[in-house]
Amino acid sequence: MGAGEQLLSMIAEVQDIDRFRELHWEGTFTDYLDIVTRNPKVARTAFQRLYDMIVSYGTETYTEHRERITHYKFFDDPIGNGEDAIYGLDKPLMNLVQVFKSAAQRYGTERRVLLLHGPVGSSKSTIVRLLKKGLEEYSKTEEGALYSFSWIQEDGSLMPCPMNEEPLHLVPKELRPKLLARLNEGRPPGEQVYIEGDLCPACRFMFRDFLRKSNGDWLKVLDNVRVRRVILSEQDRTGIGTFQPKDEKNQDSTELTGDINYRKIAEYGSDSDPRAFNFDGEFNVANRGLIEFIEVLKLDVAFLYDLLGASQEHKIKPKKFPQTDIDEVIVGHTNEPEYRKLQSNELMEAFRDRTVKIDIPYVTKWSDEIKIYRRDYNKEKIRGKHIAPHTIEMAAMWAVLTRLEEPKKAELTLLQKLKLYDGKTLPGYTEDNIRELRAEAPREGMEGISPRYVQDKISNALVSDVSTTCVNPFMVLNELEQGLMHHSLITSDEQRKKYRELLQVVKGEYEDIVKSEVQRAISADEEALQRLAANYIDNVKAYTQREKVKNRFTGQDEEPDERLMRSIEEKIDIPESRKDDFRREIMNYIGALALDGKPFTYKSNERLHKALELKLFEDQKDSIKLTSLVSSVVDKETQEKIDVVKKRLIDQYGYCDVCATDVLQFVASIFARGDVREHRR
Repeated sequence: MGAGEQLLSMIAEVQDIDRFRELHWEGTFTDYLDIVTRNPKVARTAFQRLYDMIVSYGTETYTEHRERITHYKFFDDPIGNGEDAIYGLDKPLMNLVQVFKSAAQRYGTERRVLLLHGPVGSSKSTIVRLLKKGLEEYSKTEEGALYSFSWIQEDGSLMPCPMNEEPLHLVPKELRPKLLARLNEGRPPGEQVYIEGDLCPACRFMFRDFLRKSNGDWLKVLDNVRVRRVILSEQDRTGIGTFQPKDEKNQDSTELTGDINYRKIAEYGSDSDPRAFNFDGEFNVANRGLIEFIEVLKLDVAFLYDLLGASQEHKIKPKKFPQTDIDEVIVGHTNEPEYRKLQSNELMEAFRDRTVKIDIPYVTKWSDEIKIYRRDYNKEKIRGKHIAPHTIEMAAMWAVLTRLEEPKKAELTLLQKLKLYDGKTLPGYTEDNIRELRAEAPREGMEGISPRYVQDKISNALVSDVSTTCVNPFMVLNELEQGLMHHSLITSDEQRKKYRELLQVVKGEYEDIVKSEVQRAISADEEALQRLAANYIDNVKAYTQREKVKNRFTGQDEEPDERLMRSIEEKIDIPESRKDDFRREIMNYIGALALDGKPFTYKSNERLHKALELKLFEDQKDSIKLTSLVSSVVDKETQEKIDVVKKRLIDQYGYCDVCATDVLQFVASIFARGDVREHRR
């Protein structure tokens, strides 16, 4: 067997012919009634199907700032393995799904245009793309199955309903009450079948023709009907429509409602014959599913009139034909400037009245913004270059800072506010305080820097000649700063200045983070830390119990070493006046652990752990001579110690050899500056 035959044989083994047959099922109208009887969900409205699709992926509930929030797992994009996952927008998405739920239950929102409103790059298009993708996949499942029909013409060929409408539309209005009474017998209200709407013009023409030929016998008309399963597909223009405004001079409403097929006029003799009309406008093809209006507020006024009828009455008006029923979810999205125009335009009052606006802001939680960039810039996708630790985090921090409003409390900085929003604790701030901060800035996240801008600058840094093997935070932050001069959405020098100042805030935060990491790497000597901790605890115990300490070398009893204890406590800013309280707190903590049968280690208490690390760092800093890294002369013994620290940075913090060296030199220069300042004092 040749290689080609082997490949084809392999494909033959994995293809699922039974599945294909299931998705392309065809049967009689009677068969379809059997299906509806077994599973009334096949006759759901578009809103019901969309809501059920979202909920089918499951939910999680959590509490944030004392507010209960539902996370819909569908928006994690399980279909695309997270490629279009939405991060940090659980509350706006919760509001959106609530609208779908209300519409599914026929509470009125099914007669509205859903308008996703937010700044550029806030994932409005991604949300709609997810909904379209979800509907496509859901229609392939047994739970999400839906059906339409075709007409069997005299020559045996099939004429599919051009709008893929519900087969129950074939039931004449006078017969519907009796049929529905039988179908819904014993069913609870939430599971009952409804028949809403009438046949489209093309199917109405075929229905009347067959009814005439059968002398008014409706059952004989059904002999000419072939029910078929429908798979929603944007590519095939089945149940998923997308409309994007063109140049005003080229806009034509027939793009929404269909147009005359001039080639068929000669065949059928009239342009008012529905067989000579293409029901292929976006409203037509989106029937039973969803239509997306990109930048909906840029539509010509004539289009908006079509939109009003489609939303409020669930009807469209094709040229030369009566109003035609549709069943579809209408979702538009727009940005802030266009929405302001809508608010100030009195002629658009009717449109405003028929829209439900859902704000989709930028992410204002730092950890969620980080996830957005990590999805695109990770080890799997970036090959040949290493992204230094904190590079993504610092870019995300700056992006979020640009979106936050200055806190009204003078003692709170913007950086502290960012950390509070991200779940960090701050003395004096409770969950209620954080809710107040959110409440006093309702438009937070509606302005600022787009994730797209940050992604562009990270990409620039990755391909830059400056970064041969490793990209560090300063490279990205410099790219972000240089791009501000040409940023098309920054409208004032004042705004540009503010964003530059925030870059300095981020650089300062990065400096603190790497200083702390290098300090921990230098003081990561477990044995030395344990010895220092044991020494401190022995002295604290003796001090609090007013005893003496036995000197381990001389064996003599001595007073507790006040100098040692204070040198450790000062590292975490314990003032002289509070030293007794802190020491008693430590002893009480050890006692409480003992009562629970738990051993105490220096890592048990976070504050003490930090103080010990800083003390050990100070003691070892001089022996390592970190500041000598700034010069080119490093002796062999010092170099060995520095190599140990570098290895810890690589093994424990994710640095590579290049960025570990860079960060050590950077921190060394900070301490060198500090030494110069101390000397000048």
